[in-house]
Amino acid sequence: MSDYIKQAFELVFHFKTQDPFLFLAHHRDLYPKGNDKMGPDASLEGREMGNDFDLNNDFKMYHGHDVPGFPEHPHRGFETVTIVLEGFVDHFDSFGASGRYGQGDIQWMTAGRGMQHCEMFPCVYDDKPNPLELFQVWLNLPKKSKFVLPYYEMMWSEDYPFEEIPFPEEGAFKMKLISGELYGKRNICPAPDSLASDDAFQVAIAIFEVPENGGLYLEALPEGVERTLYYYQGDTITLAGETVKSGMGLMLTQDKIVIKNGNKASKFLLLQGRPIGEPVVSYGPFVMNTKREIEEAYRDYQVTQFGGWPWKRPDPVYKREEGRIAQYPDGKIIKPVTTE
Repeated sequence: MSDYIKQAFELVFHFKTQDPFLFLAHHRDLYPKGNDKMGPDASLEGREMGNDFDLNNDFKMYHGHDVPGFPEHPHRGFETVTIVLEGFVDHFDSFGASGRYGQGDIQWMTAGRGMQHCEMFPCVYDDKPNPLELFQVWLNLPKKSKFVLPYYEMMWSEDYPFEEIPFPEEGAFKMKLISGELYGKRNICPAPDSLASDDAFQVAIAIFEVPENGGLYLEALPEGVERTLYYYQGDTITLAGETVKSGMGLMLTQDKIVIKNGNKASKFLLLQGRPIGEPVVSYGPFVMNTKREIEEAYRDYQVTQFGGWPWKRPDPVYKREEGRIAQYPDGKIIKPVTTE
């Protein structure tokens, strides 16, 4: 193994992460055209409806029955960052916020003291396939921030485009910077209580696209900052003379690292940050510091439902014709400004 690679592992649905990150899921589903309920217009015979995670199928229903996705469920003690590269997600939560986002959009949600939300994957097109690809990152909150007020923000793709990063030795590559500072570019995390809003932790989340026979370099990091590079699409790369196939995750050192791409375009996700270094106790949708706090989270949810559920269904979706939209608890509605 290269001196620059601390650990390598295969990427299978849920990917390994390092503190301060808790969890990373990659969803890639080839949904067909949609039916009249915006579910997949295909036979669902033989599936375990309500719990369909069969990786052998081209698409999964997850916990959805008509529309794929994840109906009403609670969270406490961490944040979710959802990056939708293709397709659409409909979000509804216990504070009255909702939205439809996709095609490069990002949603940042701080669960904090507790909230419920649903994430449904509507097949909005009834005349063509509805492929979906997204990453969901769980970013931990330190003990002092476990009970902050929940927060929700939509981040439109127009404001977070892929930008070209010059690399004279190997040609330019492209970067979509979701949060943090890389190559002299900086995107400030919108969530006020996020670890990513504290410069001391140097949290960065980015996606890279590297052309065939091109290259990618990662800047040297200060001691104590950890990073993992997820090679999720492509053929092969070479790092310090070692060949790595796509479908691998690489926990890397803090050195400057140069990667040579093979003869097929490659895509990567980078998660980077300084560890919090606190105890982590998780159970289902709650992540706290002690077992007692987990038990308290379950009791609180049973009593308060984290504010209740203001929607008529556990799996609401927008109408088919609705575009990308964010509706906030105060009634404010925001849509992306496009050049079309």
